[in-house]
This record gives sequence, C-alpha cells and structure tokens, in this order.
Amino acid sequence: METEEIIVPSGIKIGHFNDDFTGVTVIMSEKGCVAGVDVRGGAPGTRETDLLRPEKAMEKINAVVLAGGSAYGLASTCGVMEYMRERGIGYKIGKKVVPIVCGAVIFDLNDGEYHYPTAEWGYKACENAQSKQLSFGQSGVGKGATVGKIRGIRHAQKSGLGAATVKAGGCVVTAVVAVNAMGDITDGKGNILAGALDNKGGHIGTELCLREGKWFTLLTGANTTIGCIMTNAKLSKVEANKLASIAHNAYAEHISPVHTDYDGDTI
Repeated sequence: METEEIIVPSGIKIGHFNDDFTGVTVIMSEKGCVAGVDVRGGAPGTRETDLLRPEKAMEKINAVVLAGGSAYGLASTCGVMEYMRERGIGYKIGKKVVPIVCGAVIFDLNDGEYHYPTAEWGYKACENAQSKQLSFGQSGVGKGATVGKIRGIRHAQKSGLGAATVKAGGCVVTAVVAVNAMGDITDGKGNILAGALDNKGGHIGTELCLREGKWFTLLTGANTTIGCIMTNAKLSKVEANKLASIAHNAYAEHISPVHTDYDGDTI
C-alpha cells in the first residue's frame, strides 16, 4: 500500500541543491547498490548508464544524480565524485578509489540565460543529503521542471520533483521522479492535471494537437522525465534492469504523449 511518508531504504540518502532557476538531486549509497537502467525517447542526457547493463562487469554504484541544466548539468556528477573520493567511497582499485556515479539530466534552460548545476552544486547536494525529513516539489532537480511545452514555455505549467513510497510486507519501494515532459500529465483516466495551456488558461491537450497536425514549438531535447527507484528488495542486476523497464509503464499511464523524440525519458 502507498504511504504518506516517503521512506528511503536503509543506507540511502537524498540531497538537493538549487538556485531560483535549476538544481541537482543526488541519491547516494556509501556501501553501493545494485542498479539497472532503461533509457527511452529520442533525446537522452546521461552519464555512466552503459555500465548498468546486465552484461557489464560493475555490480554496484554509489550514486544517482538527477540534474537540470541539460548536458551542462552533467558536470554536477563530478562534484559528487569528489565528495565521495575525499571520504574513500567507491570502487577500490589498489590504493585508489573510484566512486561510481551515474546521472541523467532534464532541459530547463528556459529563461534565456545559462543557469545550470556545476560540480560545486553536486558536492553541496551531497553535504545536504539525509534519509529523513526529505523535501521534494521545487527542491533540487525539480526547481526548473515544467510540462506541456508544445506551445513553448510561456504556455507550459510548472511541475517539479515527485516522490511516492509503497510498502508490501517487509518490502519498501520508493520512486523519485523529476517530471519535465513535453506532454501533459494525466490522472491515468485521460483527465489532464497539468500541461499545455490555451490563451485562456485551459488545457489544450498535447496529444490531440499532434493528431490534428498542430505543431507549435517542438525542440528536440528540450524536455525529459527522469527518475530513480529505490527498494530494500534484493535484486540481481538483471532484475534491476527489468524493474527500470517495467517502471516506464507508469510514465506511459500518466504522461501523454510519452517517450517522444523530444524527450529522453530515463529510469
């Protein structure tokens, strides 16, 4: 059953850092966690996701970084690596340590200026990481997120960083998602909760516009929904990749349209 409290599995912390325009969220594990990935859409922005594939040798990672700033925001992962290196966290190779940090970014360069997370931001997000009293919404990567951009950013709606926890017996599953889709957000029954607006503030229906050939402002890569699922269940690398794949069904249920050439949807 879903809980009101957001619960992170033991050993995992979440930290944020943001300004008024964009931000970064880090999900970190000092001991390391098994992880998988599923990248869809035509315009992803990612780092170190190839090593998450089942056939790759690396078994565990130390952090997942979700950042704004488009490809510029990937620099924030370097700050996370530096934070962990200073504390001896990561994959041991002789006397050296290499933190395994994966990341994905959203496009939120919407105000005409270049505001994006830096390595320093990633470091500060690690310093802010905790396992309780967590904040979401406009925190971290959610700061610059918007949805429904078929008519451009002026007719889009603000979104943010969402989270939910489900418990089944002793199993806990928590999802954290930065919702920055080109499409609309629905309740799963076709009713639009947030999305592209008409001139009177009503929802125009992005999917309907596309079907009718009403193309307004579609910029490749200027969107993207990214997320991370955490669980205390013991999964193999194959199972973790399968979980990431299955979780995209939730995107498909509530984002219309989803996995477009203008998104880089990643879990």
